[in-house]
Amino acid sequence: MKNLIVFFWMAALSCVGAGAVDRPNILWITSEDHGPEMGCYGDGLARTPNVDALAAKGMRFTRVWSVAPVCAPARTCLITGMYPSSTGGLHMRSMVSLPKEMKMYPQMLREAGYYCSNNSKTDYNLREVGKVWDESSREAHWRKRPDGQPFFAIFNSNKSHESQIRTRPHKRITDPGRIRVPAYHPDVPEVREDWAQYYDQVSEADADAGKVLKEMEAAGLAEDTITFYYADHGSGMPRSKRWPCNSGLQVPLVVFFPEKWKHLAPKEYAAGGTSERMVSFADLAPTVLSIAGVKPPEWMQGHAFAGPHQGEPQQFLHGERGRMDECMDLVRSTTDGRYVYLRNYFPHVSQAQRVAYQFETPTTRVWHQLFIEGKTNEAQSIFWRVPKAPEELYDLQADRDEVKNLAGSSEHRAVLEKLRAAQRERLVRVKDICFLPEMEMHSRSVGSTPYEIARDPVKFPLERVLRAADLASNLDAAAVRELVGMMGDADSAVRWWAAMGLLMRGGDAVTKHVAVLEKALSDVSPGVRIAAAQALGRFGDAAALGKALSTLGELAPPERNGVLTSMSALSAIEALAEKAAPLHAAIESMTISGASPDRRYNEYVSRLIANIVAVREGEGGKEKGRRGIRKGR
Repeated sequence: MKNLIVFFWMAALSCVGAGAVDRPNILWITSEDHGPEMGCYGDGLARTPNVDALAAKGMRFTRVWSVAPVCAPARTCLITGMYPSSTGGLHMRSMVSLPKEMKMYPQMLREAGYYCSNNSKTDYNLREVGKVWDESSREAHWRKRPDGQPFFAIFNSNKSHESQIRTRPHKRITDPGRIRVPAYHPDVPEVREDWAQYYDQVSEADADAGKVLKEMEAAGLAEDTITFYYADHGSGMPRSKRWPCNSGLQVPLVVFFPEKWKHLAPKEYAAGGTSERMVSFADLAPTVLSIAGVKPPEWMQGHAFAGPHQGEPQQFLHGERGRMDECMDLVRSTTDGRYVYLRNYFPHVSQAQRVAYQFETPTTRVWHQLFIEGKTNEAQSIFWRVPKAPEELYDLQADRDEVKNLAGSSEHRAVLEKLRAAQRERLVRVKDICFLPEMEMHSRSVGSTPYEIARDPVKFPLERVLRAADLASNLDAAAVRELVGMMGDADSAVRWWAAMGLLMRGGDAVTKHVAVLEKALSDVSPGVRIAAAQALGRFGDAAALGKALSTLGELAPPERNGVLTSMSALSAIEALAEKAAPLHAAIESMTISGASPDRRYNEYVSRLIANIVAVREGEGGKEKGRRGIRKGR
């Protein structure tokens, strides 16, 4: 019996060894916060010799989008092959669970015999269950694998991260005078300096990539390894990072398939060539599984573009924006490669959504000051204005900086309708659960997961919710009557969108329906009560304001209501500014902890309190208060 066990054990090892011969190593070299500002993409200012050399022998993709313009949701998509709005992992630093039958792609690679190392960023908005990586740390390396075992390895550089483009002192290499300042940025010294430093930092990220490539060459692995280079979203400059237009989502992607593995390459692969195939971050997990010989599971929402399971090119790419730290928003975007369409479901907040971390970049501060002083032109003012246009449409061929909104152009009506329909189809197909207020996404998911409740029409009546969201955010006065009717809907998310729709339309809509909104102050849903209170507080009379503040004061304490309800109430109080002054003293002494899906939420309560306290203390008003808040990425 003992000899039989040994025989089977040796046979298993033999199979692993045989598999190693038949499967390629896979290397991902990743970097943070930079778009296709690289020499191989035709940028004359860039100094990126290492990635350029990889592109010269491999292939670069020219139409690649991250699904989100900020790190955590982008990486949440990468690790699952699913849109974060589908798993509920879109909101920054949130933490949701996947259904039990789903795994992160490194787990599937490990089951297939790969050694998986990650050096070293994770930052997912999803809980990790079980062993995901063989090692994930700053010491993780393919060298640690057993002899003969194929590897999948990631090496990430943070040299081009947003924080690095404003770190001073800096030894300047790029001449600020040679910078092409985008149309949306003012052409002032601070902006040129930040852009020049950005180029210098992209060069540093390229140097990191070069070190990994040279190490692989020295180890004699280059001809056995399929190599990818990409960044996690667009540049860390304001109106790129955090905003889901092309400037925030387009990234470089360079791939190299050695001769012996070219049969696994994309069908259009040509050494030194380019591909216009539309590639989404949702495609990377199924692609790496396909290369490894693993059929991507049906629940993955991306499409493999290499390996035996590669699919046909897709027509559209999709992006999404949710809560950015303590600032709440809901934007979805779609491109066909030429035109970019954005749908703003929170038109009552600006593109800027002044996250404190963004205000640490000199460009943001000087740009904002110039806007306040009335010294910005039309293209430079869009970022700060409220309301946003409910729909935006840009032609990248004629308007690379996306500042000329064609959504109202009769000439482009067919394009608008095509992209609008494509976006709507994607929302329904992936069951975009983030159209629920965040607090309700979690409360409805108790004992389950956001992904699962999104597929339960009782817990999430998707079509009714989307209808309410569309009507609420289109700002059409003719929709008010239907919105008022929706205030009586059986589903609280529909009622929430209806109340938000009245808030978004302002004075006339609110004052004509005070009774409906006051009734909503006693709704069973905290979200509905908060939306109604904000509307009444902003546009109601003194009596309505008093009732609104009473409601918000009751819902603001996190120890009583939980962190998510507290965040929503505090956001409404912050938006009311001086009108909420009677609440400011209590908020200043408020406990910042409470029930929360994850401890990573807790810092947002303190930031919101800091914003409100800054207004109370008169420290330059709300704008200055925002700039003084603790960092967030």
